[in-house]
Amino acid sequence: MRREHVLPTPADTRALGAALAGVVSAGDLIVLVGPLGAGKTALTQGLGEALGVREPVTSPTFVIARVHRGGRLPLVHVDAYRLGGVADVDDLDLDASTDESVTVVEWGQGLVEQLADEHLEVRLDRRDDDVRTAVLVPHGPGWEQRLDGEPR
Repeated sequence: MRREHVLPTPADTRALGAALAGVVSAGDLIVLVGPLGAGKTALTQGLGEALGVREPVTSPTFVIARVHRGGRLPLVHVDAYRLGGVADVDDLDLDASTDESVTVVEWGQGLVEQLADEHLEVRLDRRDDDVRTAVLVPHGPGWEQRLDGEPR
């Protein structure tokens, strides 16, 4: 899987999420980094759809975390924007569901990496021409292998 992506439309961003669904497994942590409007929720929507999640995946801004079931794997979608620190993350008890789910955290950089031994960081940005970009940054050999297309 390529590490750098140009995403001209929201559909392209969702397609990247769908592609990630093909390499995720239970226990995976994906940390989405980027400014408001960069495509974090659109990417998660594509991931959820490709996993077979039945209900709509929407931004969890006001509820902080949502669990979507019914697909190949449960999807835990977290918005860490309003969390004050690692203690707030601990209060959410996310580690109770990380082993059997794919956990996607928007705005989680520096807050949630301790939830898993390895994680994938997806750096999203929105250019002046409204085109989004994504850079996939693996943290750990497992993610390196998956992004390089090696068997697990």
